Amino acid sequence: MGNYQLTAPGGQAERHSSSGLIVSTGTGATGRCASIALERGGRAMPAPADLRLAWFVREAWPSPITGTSLTEGVLEAGETLRVTVASDQLVVFGDGMEDDRLTASWGQEIMVQLGDRPLRLVG
Repeated sequence: MGNYQLTAPGGQAERHSSSGLIVSTGTGATGRCASIALERGGRAMPAPADLRLAWFVREAWPSPITGTSLTEGVLEAGETLRVTVASDQLVVFGDGMEDDRLTASWGQEIMVQLGDRPLRLVG
């Protein structure tokens, strides 16, 4: 379990204790992210060409200092989801590649947003 503060676009913030976040583009909106969306009532996922990211908190743990009301959303172009680490370490990796990871520690911030260049599939 990692502890962190999550700040969504618009400034809404909440402390969390969970096993992490799942973030997906429209091209990655299958697999684990789609499974979470389905478990939460069939949330709509971005289409492959959409300039949006879907995000979900995994297993949010409620406690006197952590919440469970800010657990999912969609990031549009220009919006940022900020994760401020509040534990000794938080691991960041992409597409299930745990060997290719970054380790963040207390007070460091991770900014999640759309990239400057969209994915281009070449046939």
